Amino acid sequence: MEIDRLQPDCQIPCVQRIAEGDADLPPQSLATRPKLVLHRVVGPSRERTLKQRTNDLMNWVGRHTGRGTKPAVTSHGRPQRLQAGDVVRVRSEEEIAATLNHWRQLRGCTFMPEMRAYCGTRQRVYRVMERFVDERDLRSKRTRGIVLLEGVMCQGTAVFGRCDRSCFLFWREEWLEKVA
Repeated sequence: MEIDRLQPDCQIPCVQRIAEGDADLPPQSLATRPKLVLHRVVGPSRERTLKQRTNDLMNWVGRHTGRGTKPAVTSHGRPQRLQAGDVVRVRSEEEIAATLNHWRQLRGCTFMPEMRAYCGTRQRVYRVMERFVDERDLRSKRTRGIVLLEGVMCQGTAVFGRCDRSCFLFWREEWLEKVA
């Protein structure tokens, strides 16, 4: 009896098929596949360097063609230091987009399309992040300015489909506004 038939919603039986590229995945855009291949081949540190250099190149092109650069200067200034239990408003998508580079990141933290649903909502800070395990290179990393919000968890992505793992989404303090 195949394992897939026993637990069709579990990730574990299909991990090998996903790694080998044989698993059924949702349709991907033309740019998504090369990004995934690049991510798997170059490793996290080289990927960060590559993203920084391409962002700089895209900003250089933007300056010389009159299209502008990213991230734009924001009027939010220095983010407020949040604490567990604080009530916050997630800024609008436009306000958050103004802080992102060409890779949709702010200081290495990606604003995922799945996070849009929370824009403009009120949330409670669950925990202020100080360190986390980065599963890309299996290292514990220190961080500042990232918080977890109560009950705001990833349910999967458009690229990979549904996921039952329920990981917390990482939120930059710059994307949140403390509510009195």
